[in-house]
Amino acid sequence: MRIAVIKVLAEQFDEDYLLETIAVLESISKTKGLKDEELQIIGDLISNALGAINVLQTVQASNGTLDVKTATTLFLQKLQKSTV
Repeated sequence: MRIAVIKVLAEQFDEDYLLETIAVLESISKTKGLKDEELQIIGDLISNALGAINVLQTVQASNGTLDVKTATTLFLQKLQKSTV
């Protein structure tokens, strides 16, 4: 996951758009003949989009008290705690 990418996605797109993007990427990932590197890239893109959705949901749940930047920071902190 790239936090900078997650932040940009959350700033520029809404949850529905990201979910549609994930659906397209999942469909592409089922294509026969993809190389491992290509599958890894698709997986990274999906992971970043899912992270952006998490950030957007955090902003929405805060009822306007959090912005995307703050929610992204909280998301990063949650990730760091889960890997310890």
